[in-house]
Amino acid sequence: MTDAAKPFSPDEAFRPPRNQWLDVWDQFKTHRGALAGLGVFVAIILFVLVGPWVWQVDPGQIDIRSRNQGASWAHPLGTDQLGRDLLARMMYGGRISVAVGLTAMLLGLVIGTLIGVLAGYFKPLDSPLMRTTDLFLALPLLPLLLILVTLFRDTLARTFGEAIGVFLLICFAIAITSWMQTARIVRGDVLALKEREFVLAARSIGTPSARINTRHILPNVLSPIMVSATLGIASAIITESALSFLGLGFPPDFPTWGRILYDGRDWIEQYPARVVWPGVLISLTVLSVNYIGDGLRDALDPRIRGR
Repeated sequence: MTDAAKPFSPDEAFRPPRNQWLDVWDQFKTHRGALAGLGVFVAIILFVLVGPWVWQVDPGQIDIRSRNQGASWAHPLGTDQLGRDLLARMMYGGRISVAVGLTAMLLGLVIGTLIGVLAGYFKPLDSPLMRTTDLFLALPLLPLLLILVTLFRDTLARTFGEAIGVFLLICFAIAITSWMQTARIVRGDVLALKEREFVLAARSIGTPSARINTRHILPNVLSPIMVSATLGIASAIITESALSFLGLGFPPDFPTWGRILYDGRDWIEQYPARVVWPGVLISLTVLSVNYIGDGLRDALDPRIRGR
């Protein structure tokens, strides 16, 4: 004789379904590189946001008597050629670099997603939008960035102020040169999704195109969009650092990581730590974000989830 069957519980029949994001998190936790990248990225965010509250030193304070000093209790990372504390400048500069990366990524993501959805869903718009995308892909990005910064920097600085004007210009310049990959990925997914049964059913009952895109298509292209977002942060931080290193980014009063590299290039032989620390932070940020994107790609793919 077998054991008596377990009595039926009405609570089990009406139990709410498991949250899909919990399944995504369970799959994400199996990716060790992604977890390590998430931990490093959170540590960097805490370093640039909470660090200045702990290390309350003015990053712009000049002390000529303390110039070019090595690591000490007063200056854990040393000082630069003007006696400014490098640890405080690294914290303050990290805020600007991360803010530029997030803002430029969001702007580029919106442009790329919009163009990808329009090109994939509306056939008459497909050819002109994709030819425009190919045109932007064919343009040399670094010379285009240099031209944009050179032409509009002074105008925006007079209109919005030097800090906000340069910030808006760099974010726009990075976004306008980095949306193409997102547009092509989203377009490919939309072309496949718009022929699926649930989209055809929504169209057959007269659902407007805007509602079909927002309720049925966009949620299903969320996976490549989020992966593209993580990669876009890394690309934006590298681009901003390159512009600052070339002297075309923020002014010297705003010490981004790229600007700190630019200031330390003439002292690299005497004081190599001057360029090692910002380079390490840039590398760690980019690597951690790339690993997070790799983990999100696996976690958001239903064909892999659960293995």
